[in-house]
Amino acid sequence: MTALLGLAMVLVILLIVEGALQKAWRTPANPAATPFGVLGDSDSHAYHDEIAFGSLPAARGGDLRDRTWQWTEVLGHLRAGQLDPGPWGKWGTPYRRLSLLRSGLGLDGRFPRKQDFLYNLARSGAVCAHLNEAPQDQVGHLLATMSDESERWQRGVVVIRIGTNDFGRMESLDALSRDPRAPSAQGLIDACVGQITLAVKRLRGTYPGLRIVLVGIFNNAEWEKFHHLWRSPQAQANIGQGLSRFDEALRSLASASPQHLAMFDDQAWFARLWGSRRHSGEPVYRSVRFGDRFEVSNTGGDAPNHATLADGHAGTVWNALWAQALLELMRDSFGVQVQPLSTRELVDFVDPDGRFGMR
Repeated sequence: MTALLGLAMVLVILLIVEGALQKAWRTPANPAATPFGVLGDSDSHAYHDEIAFGSLPAARGGDLRDRTWQWTEVLGHLRAGQLDPGPWGKWGTPYRRLSLLRSGLGLDGRFPRKQDFLYNLARSGAVCAHLNEAPQDQVGHLLATMSDESERWQRGVVVIRIGTNDFGRMESLDALSRDPRAPSAQGLIDACVGQITLAVKRLRGTYPGLRIVLVGIFNNAEWEKFHHLWRSPQAQANIGQGLSRFDEALRSLASASPQHLAMFDDQAWFARLWGSRRHSGEPVYRSVRFGDRFEVSNTGGDAPNHATLADGHAGTVWNALWAQALLELMRDSFGVQVQPLSTRELVDFVDPDGRFGMR
């Protein structure tokens, strides 16, 4: 027993030393930069996470992964001096029990381990319960990290973008296409709203000055992989009506504290660019002109002229334009002073050597 207690003490000491070394090795942030955190799922998980995707050669851009970027990475590369997502590195642990021990010691106990910006807790496959429930507990792990710079985080921004893995899947959309009040889907929506509401309460309970962007649900009926489904105006109207329960709940939550909360309408943003099948049921979309080099269609493929990647996640142009719109929302809603992303700047980032742009 004494030997086991001794080993336990050694483990605790090693973990504390490891945590101190991690903090010491971090690249110092620009003190004027706005701290920027992210909670969510694969819609925000960095594509260049070699822990998660290094063994999956077809994922996140496949052969083009080195030039395929998530929206968080676009901001991390182009606005790091003004918006601070934390240093790039490998964070957390692959071991559930070790995660709980680290968290109990007030250390970075995020689970599972990932490679990303420090303040990006989003994880592929995450569901809304992972915002608050251990061992994932994205809010708790972000709060533990934020505590190292509490004063700076009072003027920080956190984006919460989640829900697709709860009620954006084919089964839920199919139920909503027949009945927008389908209990199976609406129960998931209500549970997710509850988790997001709790996440906001936890974050702002510690940091009252924190600004939070609540991202509405994307309608996956617009997703290239689902274009063969629900091809009637009524089915599309039903899905839209059913999903509106989520967006309206977030909009209501944001309206209660407009100085600190804002809602990003993901469906409206997409419709302004590519259009929608909401009224016809048919997947007929316009192409998006991206600078003077690209026409981007709502199709799937790893080249940047496709809206989505071959694995179904958002393509680089989608993510670049989404990041551009997010900065606009943060400036208009919160007065966050970050230089806007120009389309020319984004085109040069997406295709720096002119490999894919139209000749």
